[in-house]
Amino acid sequence: MTRGRVVRRLLAVLGVAFVALLVWEASGPDPIPIVPRRMTRIAPVIASRSITATARDERSDTPPPTVPKEPTVPVDVLAPIAPATVTTSPMPGAGQGASPVTSSDAPRPMIIPVAGVAPTAIHDMFNEVRGDHRHEAVDIMAPRGTPVIATHDGVVKKLFTSVPGGLTVYQFDPDERYCYYYAHLDGYATGLHEGQLLHRGDTLGYVGTTGNAPPEAPHLHFALTRLDPDKRWWKGTYVDPYPLLVEQRPSP
Repeated sequence: MTRGRVVRRLLAVLGVAFVALLVWEASGPDPIPIVPRRMTRIAPVIASRSITATARDERSDTPPPTVPKEPTVPVDVLAPIAPATVTTSPMPGAGQGASPVTSSDAPRPMIIPVAGVAPTAIHDMFNEVRGDHRHEAVDIMAPRGTPVIATHDGVVKKLFTSVPGGLTVYQFDPDERYCYYYAHLDGYATGLHEGQLLHRGDTLGYVGTTGNAPPEAPHLHFALTRLDPDKRWWKGTYVDPYPLLVEQRPSP
């Protein structure tokens, strides 16, 4: 037998033995995996990458639960809403707005500032709407030329002519806390001037329709304002004069 044949037979026997060994290991109770040495080096790396990928997939698929945040409410929503106020100026030079009067600063007693007019002849029209504003005054109807008299003592602070009010008189009360406003006058009393002291019942002018008063409806537009601390005749806070007038006796 030649040397070559011996080698071939030896290889064949080894091959059969190797196959038999593989079959025996696979069928045994605790098979030992046959892993090349190179695979043992890279297996931990592969396993580590697999675990990392699995954890990443789990985080992306099932995100952690989040606690909903309480809604943020703007401060101005929580703040109380201030009631709306009306501030108007139907007569240039008159005050603005309307404010309640406390007993400590109430106006002095007044008489109806048109001679011969009884309390029953006037009515409260302070809150009536005139155009785009409240009236904030009392209109006292009377024939043209009827004397307009001082509702109380006080100094004539300003004689003023305006487009809506016509001929007007601004009179301060003795304490200079309130201003009496007379408008639509047909004319002033003889000698009337600024700085003049009027006494209750003195004639200061006459009923008319100057300004924006309808020519066929002569009347006195009478308003009462509480003066600001700076005591400017054209500024102040409107006060409803009607209750103060009807509580008094008719003018002489």
